[in-house]
Amino acid sequence: MPRSLSRRIVPPSPRIHAAPRVRAVVLGDLVLDAVILPIRTPEPATDVPGRVALRQGGSAATTARWLARLGARTTLVCSVGRDPLGRALVDVVAADGVRVRATRVAGARTGRIGVIVGSDGERSFVADRGAADGLAPADLTAATFEADVLHLPAYSLLGEPLGRAGAHGIELARRAGARVSLDLASMRPLLARGQRAATTLVRDAAPDVLFATRAESQALLGGPWLSDMFELAPLVVIKEGRNGASVLAQDGGSRFTFEVATRSVAAPDTTGAGDAFDAGFLAAWLHMPEAERNRPAGLRRAVVAANRAAARHLANPGKELSL
Repeated sequence: MPRSLSRRIVPPSPRIHAAPRVRAVVLGDLVLDAVILPIRTPEPATDVPGRVALRQGGSAATTARWLARLGARTTLVCSVGRDPLGRALVDVVAADGVRVRATRVAGARTGRIGVIVGSDGERSFVADRGAADGLAPADLTAATFEADVLHLPAYSLLGEPLGRAGAHGIELARRAGARVSLDLASMRPLLARGQRAATTLVRDAAPDVLFATRAESQALLGGPWLSDMFELAPLVVIKEGRNGASVLAQDGGSRFTFEVATRSVAAPDTTGAGDAFDAGFLAAWLHMPEAERNRPAGLRRAVVAANRAAARHLANPGKELSL
């Protein structure tokens, strides 16, 4: 049985960067986010004031940008349409130092996501993924995956042919000795074919690190027993939003769980914060000596670094996309 460690507030620590030797590959979506922030609840058949922002989106792309900002040598493997929007999005990501390996899909426009932000900060999404699902196994080269870690949102294991490309990317990364991290990302697409299929998908990916929100993990497990997540990955980070994170880890033959409470950050729009969190955690975790990575003290430091990256993203979610 997992043993529980006490919950405590972790004080701020010095800024953590990934060591120059760390090489990260992120495989998945690069899309346009049309973020809609009404100042009050929309009403049928009339207007309400608010703001509509056009920004770089995509869980994979946002994680890649934050990994690069935190010092990792980062490559984003993605697909966009053969259109000006695709070129503009590639330029935005490359400006942060990310090496972009973008396949340009003929006959499909670059993906677009409508993000509707409620008054409580919760978001609803309208997905027009378009070319984002067009990445194929044949578009991948083994040399690209010679890295320390491959990160994927669960979207990268779904869709067609993207799902097959994601699975092939994991194979190439494993052959190169890379670790694999996976974020469950969104409940509805992951569970579209049922709980059993979703669980099988995650097991087949065999991630070394698994990120999820509490709601995502409970939906995947079909209940509140978070200890069952140990069956899916040796290290699980449950993102609790303003309440910090819960960590489930294995160190040798021991299993343990604990919570890290971090300082909450209020923001009207949390889009992309979870992706920045993943990047912050991975950058700090990979920076540590191997012996510290699955110990409570090291994992606490990684969660604090993750929270710091998410807070920075919330404070500055990105400039308006210039077309």
